[in-house]
This record gives sequence, C-alpha cells and structure tokens, in this order.
Amino acid sequence: MKIDKFSSKKDKKKIVRSICQGIILVIVFYLIITALFTFHEYEAYDKEALDHQGFIAISYFGVDITGSDTLISTARLEKHLKALKNSGYVTITQQDILDYYKKGKQLPGKSLFLMFEDGRRDTAIFAQKIMEKYNFKATMLTYADKFQKKDYKFLMPDDLLDLEKSTYWELGTNGYRLSYINVFDRYQNYIGELDSLQYATVSSYLDRNYNHYLMDYIRDENNLPKESYNEMKERIAYDYATMEKVYTKELGRIPALYTLMHSNTGQFGTNDKTSGVNEENIYKLYTMNFNREGFSLNTKDSSIYDLTRMQPQSYWYTNHLLMRIWDDTGQEVDFVVGDKEKAKEWEILVGEAEFKKNSIILTSMPKGRGLLCLKEPLEIQDLQLTAHLQGNKLGSQAIYIRADEKLENYIYIQIKNNILHVKEKIAGIETELFSLNLDNFDGTHFQSVEENRKGAEIAVLKTKITAAYTREEKEKLKKELKIKTQEKVASLSKGVDAYIPAIELKEAGNRYLQLAVKNDKISISLDGKEVVADLVTKHLVAGSVLLEAAWGEYGYSQRNLVDDVYDGVFKELVVKEYSEKKIIFDGRLHGWNLVVHAIEEKWHTIMNWFIKTL
Repeated sequence: MKIDKFSSKKDKKKIVRSICQGIILVIVFYLIITALFTFHEYEAYDKEALDHQGFIAISYFGVDITGSDTLISTARLEKHLKALKNSGYVTITQQDILDYYKKGKQLPGKSLFLMFEDGRRDTAIFAQKIMEKYNFKATMLTYADKFQKKDYKFLMPDDLLDLEKSTYWELGTNGYRLSYINVFDRYQNYIGELDSLQYATVSSYLDRNYNHYLMDYIRDENNLPKESYNEMKERIAYDYATMEKVYTKELGRIPALYTLMHSNTGQFGTNDKTSGVNEENIYKLYTMNFNREGFSLNTKDSSIYDLTRMQPQSYWYTNHLLMRIWDDTGQEVDFVVGDKEKAKEWEILVGEAEFKKNSIILTSMPKGRGLLCLKEPLEIQDLQLTAHLQGNKLGSQAIYIRADEKLENYIYIQIKNNILHVKEKIAGIETELFSLNLDNFDGTHFQSVEENRKGAEIAVLKTKITAAYTREEKEKLKKELKIKTQEKVASLSKGVDAYIPAIELKEAGNRYLQLAVKNDKISISLDGKEVVADLVTKHLVAGSVLLEAAWGEYGYSQRNLVDDVYDGVFKELVVKEYSEKKIIFDGRLHGWNLVVHAIEEKWHTIMNWFIKTL
C-alpha cells in the first residue's frame, strides 16, 4: 500500500514536471518564432515633414546574437536603433536618395540610410525583428561570387528575394568578390594575391601593406606593375561584367546601389588609371555608390557616386554612436542616461554618461574626454575604491581623488594604452609618482622579432600551398615549408628584440582595480594582485572624486578604421570612506535587481542556445 502511494506521488511529480517543461518549451518556441518571422510591413515616413538637411548613412558589418570583435550583438544593435528612433531618425530608401540628387526632392529632417554589409545569413535573421520593431528599412549588401560558391553562411538569391518581399529590405552589392592584391607581410615579404580565406589565414602577420582587388595594378615585389594598362582594364572590367551576369541571372537585375571596396581615396582607386576604369564601370552599371567610410553625413554638395557611410563597431556603446553622429551633423540627439536615480548622484562635466545596471559608461567628446563628478560629499580625503575598468585598451580610463574644482590639485590613477600611471598635481604642477606597463605585470610572453618573422613566413608558405596550380609547384612549396619549420631562430633568451604588437582599436580591456588612500599613502591592486603599497603622496587636502574617459589617438586598425570617441566603462564601482567604511557610492546590483539581472542573463543564454542550435 505504501509502495502504491509512493508511486502515485512520484507519477504526479513527473506529470507536473512534464507540464512545466512543456510550458517552457512552448514559450521558448513562441519567442523564437516571433523573433525569426515577420508579421508586419514597413511603413514609409511622413511625407509632410521634409527639408533639405541631407541624410546620414550607417553601415554595419554584420549581426550575431552574442556579438564578436566585428559583428554587433543583437542586444547592442537594438540599443543603437532604439536610440536613433528616439532621436527622431526615420529610414529612407534608395529611391529617396536618387530623387534627392536627381530631382531635388526633399527628405525628412533626420533621415537615416541603413546598410548591412557582406550579405551574412545571420545578419538577416537577427536584424529583421529589430528593424520591424522600430519600423526601419535597410539595404543588404552582398558579394556576387558567394552565389556561385554556394556558401550558405551567406544569403543566396532566393533568400534575398524573400527579404525584399518582407518590405524591410532593399538589395545592394559590395562587388563581385572580396579579394586582395599587392600583399606584403609586416616584414615586407611579398605575398601577392589573396582571396578572403587566405587573407584571414595570414592576417595576424600583416599590417596595412596591401590593396583591394579593384584599387590598383597587380604589382610585383618591387612595386612594379605585372600587367599592362589593357590587361588591368580587362581584369577590372571582367569583375564588373561577371557581377552583372551573376546578379541578372540570379535576381533578374543588378542592384542599383554599389559600395566600392575600399576606396576612401578621393577617387575610385589608389591609382589614377584604375580609378578611371572603375569610374567608367560604376557609372554604367549603378545609380549610386558609397565610396567613402568614416563620416555619416551626405548633403546636396555630395556626389551620388561619392557617398560616405559610418561603420559602427561592435564595441561601440549607444552614446558612442550618438556622439559620432552629433559631431558629424550638428543635430541634437537623445543621449542615453539609463538609471536616472544613479545618474542623480553624479554631475556630467564633459561628455555623456549612461548608467546601465551595474556599469557607468562614460563617453568622451570627439578628440577629447568625458568627465563625471560625484556630487556628494565634495570633500573626501581618505577612501577605498573598487571597480572593474572595462573600456578598450587603447584609450584612457582614470579616477581623480582629492580633486579641487579647477583640477589644479588632485591624485590621479589612470590606465592608458595598457600602462598604469599614478600622478599627483599640486598648485598646477603635475608629477608622476609611479608607472607600470601592464604587459610586464601580467607576465605576457612575447615572441622575438625573428620568431614572429618565421611565423609569418610559415603562414605565407601554407597559404601559397593552398593556392598552387600544379602538383610540382605544391611539392616545391611543401619542401620549403619543411625547411622553414625546422629553421632555428633566436628567442628572447638570446637578448634579441621582442616583437610587441600595436594595440588595436578594438582590443578589449578588463581590469579589477582596488584603491586605498589614507593620509599620505596610496595602495593599489589590480586583478587581485598588489601593484604598489604605501606609495607616498604630498597632496593631503580633501577633495572630490571624478571619473574620466579620454580619447588619446586614432590608434592602429588593420582595416584602417578611424575613431575619435572613447568609452570608459566603470563596472560595479564602489566608493567608501576609509575609516568608517561608510559607502559613498555603490554601483553594484543588490536584492531584487540582482535576482532579475541573473534571471535575464540565464534566459538570454537559453534563448541564444535555442536560436543557434535549432
């Protein structure tokens, strides 16, 4: 009898558990379906509110649900597009641009032309619902050769036609292929021509000494043309003719919009002769061309064949995008504040700040800084401070303590370009008390220059083997590779120079800072390791606490991107009085907010898994 009761209870638990699991699955599948399928149509902007202000163009490389160093996450893309919507921007179409330049028709006061490059399948899937939510329309750019290769990471012709039917998309093209010529590694070893996959294989050994396929003559290791003018013209014309043929066959037409990869030269190539050939073909095939990158604003003075676009990076926070647009256009934008209660505890002196859950994102002015002052108390002498500093490595995140109103006196703790600086300023004279290269602090292992050079040469040989036309050529390269692999080169232990790579614009930073200041002593730990203890300061006067984020330089980017705005990220910032341990500011999540945050994170993880797996 007891066994029957036990079995009955067990069966009931199973039923309840199965019902709960079923409900969860139904909810998940409902959310996935609503996230992936379109149930609305795009509505054009109000034709009444028009003027001649021009338009901004924004182009994303691609979208991924969680994001990467080049693909923006769905969460961040939504924040970007929501902020643009809140700032009054409406999307315009290719026909609107054509009518603006050819017929003098007016555009909305805040016109946005939105693009997504490279024609990735995941971009269409993850961007669609966000665009639908904010009634935005975009152009999907593709490479024609992806159709021929049947690479299903990219959208195929049927997919593109379906996108058009959804009403939220138009079609454009990045060209026939993404390919590189006149490639040298960083040691000036000549590589030659690379397709996009080969380029990815050796990219870590390249700087910027290469060109895109249509930009120049194909040249030899001495920079001399390997082709005549007629051969160059035929080669470039072949790409345009093949592009026209493929698009006409697969889509019934060639897209009207072209994005030349990658000019930014003031003409249509880095060489006058190739520019002329490109110009002839562009004018023949297309009605408009985005020829430049970096600035977003296009006006009546622009040429419809020399348009410019901004390419937001995956690491840009929302105010970063808005700051760049504000700088380009001079138009007011609706900067994001976030948690208004936490924002009340701070005064923005320069730049913009977003208080996002447990983080303060401080965005600098273009070519400048952002500065945020804790309002109360204004006079603090001894304190303890902790924070995760999560801004990119290239740039400056800093904390002022004991600072006066004019910043003539302060103690200053800064991480700039991966170097820790501790400074004090007294009566306008600044002195550095301590500095530390954080690569040394981390014990980062660097290669010698010779080891890096050997790695480059091995990568190049492997790439050439994949591209070899004949068996004899392939066998010859394999023998060279074997010899190169076995070659002995000097390591750092031999006292030779180290290869220290430049910090890239996109390189993420993340440091846990623990700071204590008492009387005339400063103690600092990073990532749980003591950096300096009882560093002596002469500045003993109480003052304010300020946060700073600062742009310092354009920096290195293999893709030659430029950016003059910096986001400092101060996560879980806590400021305490030293003696009483009284908390002055607490940026952490607590109680119900912490529980909700944890549930949201878990839910997003589950949803991401389902969407990526199914």
